[in-house]
Amino acid sequence: MDTRNVQAGADAGHGVSFNEAFRVWLRVACLSFGGPAGQIAVMHRILVEEKNWISEGRFLHALNYCMLLPGPEAQQLATYVGWLMHRTAGGLMAGGLFILPGIIAIMGLSYIYAAFGNVSFVEALFFGLKAAVLAIVVEAVVRVGKRALKNRIMIALAAAAFIAIFFFAVPFPIIIIAAGLIGYAGARSGRPEFAPAGHGHGGSGAAIDSMLGEAVPDHVRPNTARTIRLSALWLALWLVPVIALLVALGQANVFSQIALFFSKMSLVTFGGAYAVLAYVAQQAVEHYHWLKPQEMLDGLGMAETTPGPLIMVLQFVGFMAAYRDPGGLSPMLAATFGGLLATWVTFTPCFLWIFVGAPYIERLRGNTGLAGALSAITAAVVGVILNLSIWFALHTLFRETVPLHAFPFAFDRPVLTSVDIPALLLSIAAATAIFRFKLGMLTVLAGSCAAGVALRMVGVI
Repeated sequence: MDTRNVQAGADAGHGVSFNEAFRVWLRVACLSFGGPAGQIAVMHRILVEEKNWISEGRFLHALNYCMLLPGPEAQQLATYVGWLMHRTAGGLMAGGLFILPGIIAIMGLSYIYAAFGNVSFVEALFFGLKAAVLAIVVEAVVRVGKRALKNRIMIALAAAAFIAIFFFAVPFPIIIIAAGLIGYAGARSGRPEFAPAGHGHGGSGAAIDSMLGEAVPDHVRPNTARTIRLSALWLALWLVPVIALLVALGQANVFSQIALFFSKMSLVTFGGAYAVLAYVAQQAVEHYHWLKPQEMLDGLGMAETTPGPLIMVLQFVGFMAAYRDPGGLSPMLAATFGGLLATWVTFTPCFLWIFVGAPYIERLRGNTGLAGALSAITAAVVGVILNLSIWFALHTLFRETVPLHAFPFAFDRPVLTSVDIPALLLSIAAATAIFRFKLGMLTVLAGSCAAGVALRMVGVI
């Protein structure tokens, strides 16, 4: 690593030491609950308002860059700001710390789930989690919809995306590409409906000019030689393990499947975790048969209750996939490798996009067509999230669903007589707590878990 990275704080002239930055990024990581909206708000409060490390304008510019990239925008935002302040070492520290607590927590919960998932207490705990997660996903539809669906064209795009994925099982990447092309063409033709939506962060007013200042540091400016070196390094870190698994184990092996599938996910995760989870659930449950629908809900509940990006649920999916098909390894050892492999191929590209692409993305900041494409994708994502919420609702509130595959339709319909009354009542209570009483996510999750345990103790479930 370039020794300049170690002294980046002094070189940049902003006076923030690497050790101080480490402590602050660790604090950000431990507070990164609540999905991307909450995580970005935490970073804004600490970095802009409290520490005054970065100006309001630069923070929002960085957020715009990250919204254009596949992957979790909050983790990439942390990587970007860390890289901006302390070069590559700072980006690795900020982005790595952002996901480290989640990796540890999800792994620990996955061990407990695999070992004791059939024990009544654990079942009751996750029964409560499912109800709360359903309410949280519905709230995400409302939150993202208010921001993205600002005119009739955006509403139509969201509706079309929902119909395509729910009724016709159109693959998520096709929906995203189509929406992006529509948005690009609309913006290039001058349609005002495709102007980018605001992010809703930093509305408290611009902060005082940060110690970093408004000048662009040298390491942010595009450099062809550096781009080639970084591209080669990060592509190797990402793809060499994938290729090695394919050569050594073959494409049918579960580890090869995990590496390939989640590498593909890292390329199409535009619009945040809620959007891509519909596609992940569809593939992991129905195609690969790695998990059952209820287990996918349980994994999302784990990711909701732990710090870090919601996309950390993919670690649980990889864990359970290898646990069910360990080959010659012990199930827990194989599961550990499967979970870490899914995490590696999911997040390694995030560092590639920032370290290699950010200087060039900055040049595209005023590109009208690109902004229109992002607006249309965000609108389509609302429809995909709605599909996810309905999918979760079907498998949370009904004990039985029937697949309907009558061309061109392909979706599951509930058996109305199989409605789960306790789950329905608990979901209504969680939604009331979130929408009516504005309770925090952790409070609702904890209350739902406690309710699930209580229902099991009295014999209701």
